[in-house]
Amino acid sequence: MNSSKPRVSTGEAKGQLVVIDMQRVFREAGVWRIPRYDDAARTIARLTSAGLRPIITRFVPDPAEPGSWSTYYDHWPSMRRDPADHIWDLMLPDVDARSSIDLPTFTKWGEALADRIPVGEELILTGVATDCCVLATALGAADAGRYVTVVEDACAGQSDAAQDQALNLMQLLSPMINVVKSEILLSSLL
Repeated sequence: MNSSKPRVSTGEAKGQLVVIDMQRVFREAGVWRIPRYDDAARTIARLTSAGLRPIITRFVPDPAEPGSWSTYYDHWPSMRRDPADHIWDLMLPDVDARSSIDLPTFTKWGEALADRIPVGEELILTGVATDCCVLATALGAADAGRYVTVVEDACAGQSDAAQDQALNLMQLLSPMINVVKSEILLSSLL
């Protein structure tokens, strides 16, 4: 992966930590379980303890299942749960997670994030799944002309292979999207 320092280290831009979909549904055993969820959660906690204040997102299904979402949930029928079901609760030990941006989409990039992250500030992406919601958010933000840093060890994919593939794909879009390890990001904050 990219070993260069993230853009946040230049002093020209500030970074905003975005924590994507760290929820019970992705931590606990089940069809959407992410095997390295706890590893990513520990790294996210280290980033927040270093002073990065997080914006947290949640995937919450739309019961109307518009368009192709109905076919998607036909493939995952056990995930047809009420949006208030506890399966969608945040699970971020050691991180203040009192509020979140809730969306029924893979990408969390949109008006809510754009309103909270001014142009010129970099998105520092963490969370799950690297090969789905993190990837979709990174691509959406890059399309909007935002700089994105993905913290590879603060993310987790559906498998190690899927994680590597998603990170390699995002790396192709450097300098719009950069992939770094948490140690590099933390050293840039000092």
